[in-house]
Amino acid sequence: FQVLRQFVRHESETVGSLVLERSMNRVQLLGRVGQDPIMRQVDGKNPVTIFSLATNEMWRTPESDANQGGDISQKTTWHRISVFRPGLRDVTYQYVKRGARIYVEGKIDYGEYTDKNNVRRQATTIIADNVIFLSDGGTKEKV
Repeated sequence: FQVLRQFVRHESETVGSLVLERSMNRVQLLGRVGQDPIMRQVDGKNPVTIFSLATNEMWRTPESDANQGGDISQKTTWHRISVFRPGLRDVTYQYVKRGARIYVEGKIDYGEYTDKNNVRRQATTIIADNVIFLSDGGTKEKV
């Protein structure tokens, strides 16, 4: 309860007429990489490593008969991951490969862009600040 109190306060801190409240934007994903990362640099900004990550949700449909177990259904969700931190960005670009199982921590970012046909599009991106490489052998390497 004490840790939660750090993030949620009943009494806001006031600076003049500005009210400061703590909030949290935190995402944790565990899944498989869908494509080898690419590195982009746009308009002289810092480079970014980008890749997709698939997470799966599985459930069993209700049983139609007491002797049958029901069918298993699955939904795959694709996430766009962007890595801006210089050291993490470079290591991720070099070592993350399609099919790898990884854990990503970061924040969710909603943005807009104009595509090549001059159509306004919305994009949801996970800005990663931690990537953990998981191997099938049970060992893990933290970057």
